[in-house]
Amino acid sequence: MSEGEVETNAEKARLKLRTDNKGWKKWGPYLTDRQWGTVREDYSQSGYAWGSTTHDMARSKAYRWGEEGIGGISDNKQHICFAFSFWNHKDLILKERYFGLTPAETNHGEDVKEIYFYQDATPTHSYQKMLYKYPHAAFPYEKLIEESKKRSRLEPEYELLDTGVFDNDEYFDITIEYAKADEQDILIKVTVENRAEVAAPITVLPTIWFRNTWSWGYENYKYKPTLTGIGKSLIEVNHRLVGHFNLYAEKAKNLLFCDNKTNFEKLYGSPAQSPYAKDGINDYVINKKRRSINLEGIGTKASVLYKDIIPAKGKKVYRLRFTNNSPDNAFEDFDAIFQKRINEADEFYAPIQKGVKDEKLKSVQRQAYAGMLWTKQWYYYNVFEWLKGDPSTPKPERGRNEGRNSTWKHLYTSNILSMPDKWEYPWFAAWDLAFHTLPLARLDPDFAKRQLLVILREYYMHPNGQIPAYEWSFSDVNPPVHAWATWKVYEIDKEANGGVGDTVFLERIFHKLLLNFTWWVNLKDENGNNIFGGGFLGMDNIGVFDRSADLPTGGHLEQADGTGWMAMYCLNMLRIACEISLKNPVYQDMASKFFEHFLHISGAMKSLGDNHISLWDEEDQFYYDMLHKHNGDAELLKIRSMVGLIPLFAVEVLTPDLLGKLPLFKRRVDWVLKNRPDLASLVSSWYTPGKGETRLLSTLRGHRMKMILKRMFDEKEFLSDFGVRSLSKYHKENPYKFKHDGGTIQVDYTPAEATGDMFGGNSNWRGPIWFPMNYLILDSLEKFHSYYGNDFKVEYPTDSGKVMTLKEASEGVAKRLLAIFIPDINKKIPMYGEYEKFQKDSLFNKNHLFFEYFDGDTGKGLGANHQTGWTGLIAEIIRHLHEEEK
Repeated sequence: MSEGEVETNAEKARLKLRTDNKGWKKWGPYLTDRQWGTVREDYSQSGYAWGSTTHDMARSKAYRWGEEGIGGISDNKQHICFAFSFWNHKDLILKERYFGLTPAETNHGEDVKEIYFYQDATPTHSYQKMLYKYPHAAFPYEKLIEESKKRSRLEPEYELLDTGVFDNDEYFDITIEYAKADEQDILIKVTVENRAEVAAPITVLPTIWFRNTWSWGYENYKYKPTLTGIGKSLIEVNHRLVGHFNLYAEKAKNLLFCDNKTNFEKLYGSPAQSPYAKDGINDYVINKKRRSINLEGIGTKASVLYKDIIPAKGKKVYRLRFTNNSPDNAFEDFDAIFQKRINEADEFYAPIQKGVKDEKLKSVQRQAYAGMLWTKQWYYYNVFEWLKGDPSTPKPERGRNEGRNSTWKHLYTSNILSMPDKWEYPWFAAWDLAFHTLPLARLDPDFAKRQLLVILREYYMHPNGQIPAYEWSFSDVNPPVHAWATWKVYEIDKEANGGVGDTVFLERIFHKLLLNFTWWVNLKDENGNNIFGGGFLGMDNIGVFDRSADLPTGGHLEQADGTGWMAMYCLNMLRIACEISLKNPVYQDMASKFFEHFLHISGAMKSLGDNHISLWDEEDQFYYDMLHKHNGDAELLKIRSMVGLIPLFAVEVLTPDLLGKLPLFKRRVDWVLKNRPDLASLVSSWYTPGKGETRLLSTLRGHRMKMILKRMFDEKEFLSDFGVRSLSKYHKENPYKFKHDGGTIQVDYTPAEATGDMFGGNSNWRGPIWFPMNYLILDSLEKFHSYYGNDFKVEYPTDSGKVMTLKEASEGVAKRLLAIFIPDINKKIPMYGEYEKFQKDSLFNKNHLFFEYFDGDTGKGLGANHQTGWTGLIAEIIRHLHEEEK
């Protein structure tokens, strides 16, 4: 858009009003889907968070660090919260929160046992829509626990559909929608549709409450906010920090009030601190306890009561309005505003999806974007206060100050962050977050940039330069993908701005990345030989050992993936430095630094590791980790895994045009290539007539690259019908066996859920398809193609006799990933596996889930099923394939 041109796209215009999480983004879906069972709420001596606050305790215990709800929203600091509760007149508790199982209750780790979908959303949350499926029958809480406990790790998970509660279509489809009339004027609509042939009762409880900030000893109790009922259809909301609001409820039957305070009598057998505790509304509706609610109509938690019988195949619409205004008729313009915001959402997505003709693909892509936006969360965690405890609560047990996350006392988070999955992963995960920013940048570049910046701020990053990994252990080590994500987001933003890049953003983040890069060099290159360790690096159980723990053999690992990641990190930093240098030539020195550092790492990978054992195995033609024992012995751990593919990611192409604009950097490059022939051999050059010499920087060239690609494209090894596997299928018939201490540790090809309990057993890298790694493969193949062009061809798939360019091979992998989501020739959607409801029922399969990972043989979705975080990359893949089709 040229200077002075008026933005006609309403949602884009709203995004331009400001770049922070205020204004139109002040209110959004910032509640988590699960606060119970999190580390933040755990004050136990054992440190077992899942047992500290359970699902059963959750309705009665006031949280310290955040709030949860179904289809909820809040302000950007979560002072005022709004969500929904439901009752089917069969359950023994209100459906106030999603139910799921803890690792101790399941055969494959924690898992939500509900069916819900994020259907639509805009970046400012001017419009949001989701669907929740609620059975007429009593929700099978106990059956889910009992049946799951019976299953071994060799069996699939027991899911809600397996219980039979949806078999006869006796359930409600509950659609929750929000539309903003203005920045602080929110229209709320709930549509309850009965899918059964019989009428069924339902109670709908739109609920508003305050996050409890007054019970911990930091605030004067007299400033406690208040909710006050006016008649049966209006709740006045007063909060000294957020302001005065009205919640209007059309045709409400009653208003119910209690306090967001812990029920100490129920949970701990101690005297009640409030006669109207957090679970008061639950007890009133379910158990008819009139004394559990405040009949005077005042409190810090309140619900609007709707109680109806929905006719067979019928529906009922409930309308509310939350506003800082006092309209004469709160619902006069309700439908018109809703329709306007829906039209604006369509208008916003039209250019993003331009040219995608297939309606199924458009639906997958748009719901992927919706999930990205719905899984934003206000994330609050002050580690210093958490460790020492609060003034008005019992002092934590001895030893807490030396326990989990105790070396991260500086970490103080209070930000809107993109979550991997707000039920299974309701906390930031550093490397997940990097991948989230790519699809988010298509929608809201400023938000994407803020995500990358905040994770590197001084109140997140450790003073030593380490990026915090995730809530369960900030000290774990994730792959260093943030420089790569920074560059990708910069490119997406630059494209959207007509070729004008935000170099201020690049320069700001570059400084913080320098600190992190130095941490890696100082702490993860144990012998100073440019061969890196790093621990588990996000890939749970991919190897023989838990790589984040001390090795049972003693000694240390030199990791092909750790070294490959660092080579990639160098090239990402080099490219960023070159871009900043176009505006500020001083950064050419930094470009030179990373150019030479890359050459040293690449040289170390090419030649020898310690004890003259190379990470590259000439016999197998593949990269492996190398184990060094205390006695001086060393051996390669010959597991054909994603670890050996990661060196492929370290690739960058320097064009003559770029080098011509950076004379100081070019001079240094030329000097190194002339005076260090040992390093010069690591840089490929390609002369392009009329354009000059292009430089390829890569840890893989020539023979090694061809051999890696040959294995990766081999359907008997890495290439699945649904993408690139994380472990070669070769190990199905040839398991890797490592002998230690009189026993044998075996690594098998396991294409679905984990069969062991390493990292809780809730994820697996021994065969499944993972989207982030596949996306990096696609990106790397594209870069190689930009250098080699159409003259370089590979056999794809291996042994097929078909040859194609690297670009075409990249598209081939992308189409296999896309095949997970769309019906195959048998009209089956691979990710939904054997579930006929999802395969044949349009009320199910027109909606899309975004699983954490996928079966390497069948494409079935596994793990967390709302992980639009990195599986949301499918939106980018659809875009990529569409652009190629153009």
